[in-house]
This record gives sequence, structure tokens and C-alpha cells, in this order.
Amino acid sequence: MAGGPERIFNLPDLGEGLQEAELVAWHVAEGDHVVADQPLVSVETDKAVVEIPSPWAGRITRLLATPHARLPIGAPLVAFSDDGGHDAGTVVGALAEAVPTPTARSATWRPRVAPAVRALAAARGVDLASLTGSGPDGEITRADVERAGSAPADTEPLRGMRRAMALRMAEAGRAVVPATVTDEADVDAWPAATPVTARLVAALVVGCQAKPALNATYDGAAMARRLNAAVHVGIAVDTEDGLIVPVLRDAARFSLADVDAALTALVAAARARSLAPDALRDATITLSNFGSLGGAFATLVVVPPQVAILGAGRIRPVVIPVDGGFGARRMLPLSLTFDHRVVSGGEAARFLAVVKAAVEGAS
Repeated sequence: MAGGPERIFNLPDLGEGLQEAELVAWHVAEGDHVVADQPLVSVETDKAVVEIPSPWAGRITRLLATPHARLPIGAPLVAFSDDGGHDAGTVVGALAEAVPTPTARSATWRPRVAPAVRALAAARGVDLASLTGSGPDGEITRADVERAGSAPADTEPLRGMRRAMALRMAEAGRAVVPATVTDEADVDAWPAATPVTARLVAALVVGCQAKPALNATYDGAAMARRLNAAVHVGIAVDTEDGLIVPVLRDAARFSLADVDAALTALVAAARARSLAPDALRDATITLSNFGSLGGAFATLVVVPPQVAILGAGRIRPVVIPVDGGFGARRMLPLSLTFDHRVVSGGEAARFLAVVKAAVEGAS
């Protein structure tokens, strides 16, 4: 092979504890000459599409994965001819030595496959010899068999954001012991053009500062919690591809106008799938303003290691006692779901009372 031995570039660690990513599209082809930091490939991680740059200059000899393949972190991505290019420092994690993979299948060639995966293939009637493995060194993985297995014509595998959402929600369902308290805030004094989500973020910050037990992260394995000084608010954003939760960092430092502008930018980036991975990490508490879509109260999902999520329903007129009589007031339903392993009912109720007072005090 011209240019000397190969060097293999592996799928780097993309952060946030991710174990795999789905390959979306290659931006290069075999035989191309690339420069350091030139975009190589786009992969879809937990709720974001990430463009991975080349770690060095050189000629691409082999693309080692195909679009829609789910790859574990550290799996081989691309082979370069080793012609003296220099690592640009873009690699996160170690590079593996090149391992020859079959370029053609002989009559005696057999794919690498773990016993459990082989058993799954037998149960689903999948011919292993017909598959191209997406694992390291061409190994056939469970995902390869699942994709090839027979399924009704009207079903499709979950990919990208929807698959990530399914995994995250399943993890939360196994780990968290949820409980919910609700209340309503009188927002009749709010101006018509009030930026509702920004007001809620501001009230959430007040609640977290007054009752830090809800602005905590919990390590279930160690049975240890951490009370966070900074308030990093995850903002639940509904998109056509599923739920995505960008993070407004250190929300206490923003004025109301700045919060509104920052939220607008975050939501736009989330829906355009242009968020950097850092924008999805380290939320300490989450806000879901689902009222813009409909609904009043909800039991929400707490995603570990967070211990609480605040939901806001649709503002609507409600007849309540007013000054010794009754009157219709615009009321905002509030739902606080918390992890009862870590947060007591009293702590949750007091936190919600502070948030409600902060919402009603805004004008």
C-alpha cells in the first residue's frame, strides 16, 4: 500500500458518559487527501449531531464504518496512510494499532461474533454471513443483528435523538422514585407580552437559592448527594425528532431580558441540531414549559443525577376568592416532580411555595 503502514483513527470520547454514537454521514472518501481539522464525519450522539475533524493531514485509505452504524466509543472510524502527518490534538482517547480486516470474503471466512450475539441471530433467523459488522475489526454486534432481524413493515428502529430519549427515560424509570406536588400561581398582574419561560427560569433560580436540596445531584451507587451552588437549568425543548434539553448555565447571573435572549438562542440551536455537546451537559435542575402546547398539571420524569424537574402548564382563567368575593384570575399551573430517594415531601412543598411566590411577585 502506497504511503507506508496505516494509522487508525478511532471514534473519540464525546463526553457526558456516552457509550456510542450513530454515524450520520461521511464528508470524505477513500483516496482523499485531507488536512488537519478538516471535517471527516458527522455522528449523532445523545441529542446532538457532532462533526468530527481529522486529527492530522494524510491520505484516507479506508472508511471503517457505514452510515447508520451505531459505533461504541473507541471503534475504528478511518484508516490513514502513515506518510508523516502530525496529530493536531483533536483526538480524545488513544489510537489503536491497525488491524487488518478482510477486503473480500473467501469461502472459509467467518465473521467475528460473540456467543450471545450468535444466539440472538439464530433466534431471529438472521444469516450472520450476510452481515457487515460495525464493531471493532468487523465484529458483528447485537445492533447489527437487531437491524437485520425481521420486523413488521410498519415499524422502524429508533435512531438518534429518539433512541437516546428512549434509553435515558428507561434509565430514569429504573433509578428514580418519583413523587409530584402541584400548585397554581396567580399571574393576573403579568403584562400580556411577558416572556413566560424566562420568568419561570428566574423563579426557579430563586427557589434553588432558597432551598438548595432541589438543586442537587445524587449518586445512587454511593448514596451521596451534592448541593450545587450554581443553578444550571436544563430547558426541555420539543422538536420533531424528540425531546432535547440544552442547558442555561449559571442562570442566576442573567437579567430577565438576558435570560429571554439566551433561551431564544438555545431553543433555535436545539431545533437546528447545531448545539455543541457542552450545551447539553451538567444541568442541575430542569424546566419544562409544556403549557405552550397544552395541559395543566403533569407528572414529569426526573433524569439522574438531577433530583427535580419543574413543569408549567397552560395559563388559564380560574375563578378564585378575591378580596372577600370571587373573581376570574389568570392562573399558571405548576408541577414539581422530585426524586423521593433524596428529597422529602416537605422540602419539595417548601421549594414549590418559594417558586410560586417568586412567580407571583414578578410584574
